[in-house]
Amino acid sequence: MKVTRLLPLMLAALLSLFSRAHAESLKAGDAAPEISATTETGATLDFTSLYKKGYTLVYFYPKADTPGCTKQGCSLRDAYAELTKKGVTVIGVSHDNAAAQKAFKEKYNLPFTLVADTDSAVMKAFGVPNIPSTSLATRQAYLVDKAGKIVWADYKASTEKQAQDVLAELAKLGA
Repeated sequence: MKVTRLLPLMLAALLSLFSRAHAESLKAGDAAPEISATTETGATLDFTSLYKKGYTLVYFYPKADTPGCTKQGCSLRDAYAELTKKGVTVIGVSHDNAAAQKAFKEKYNLPFTLVADTDSAVMKAFGVPNIPSTSLATRQAYLVDKAGKIVWADYKASTEKQAQDVLAELAKLGA
């Protein structure tokens, strides 16, 4: 009789642990994570200090120098002048190491910072899921305002139209 009573409690505890291990992606209105990470140069980047400067676009991509990720990065590169005029700091994040991020940045002349999230700390902080059976991030993007709040979340970030989507959202926000 006691085992039958304990079984539902044990199952509930197990489900609770599982749900915490797989946090949901952050959404508009949530506070952006206060986290630091390593850039393509090996420097430490404090996200919180970036948020205070204006809008911050944190975009996640699976792997540097792959076709879709290149299109996404080049979309933001090509609109970089317009984005910066609107006060946007762009940060790209993937599981690649600093050397791979640096090579990707140099090869495609990406004018923004890339984060080497080898331990997936930034992905976990934003709740970005992995591509199944890999440690690679799914393609997502978050726009954070000066107060450190997420004002837009794109869970199916575009490759070729990432910049257009961000600029359209900025227009809705009056930026």
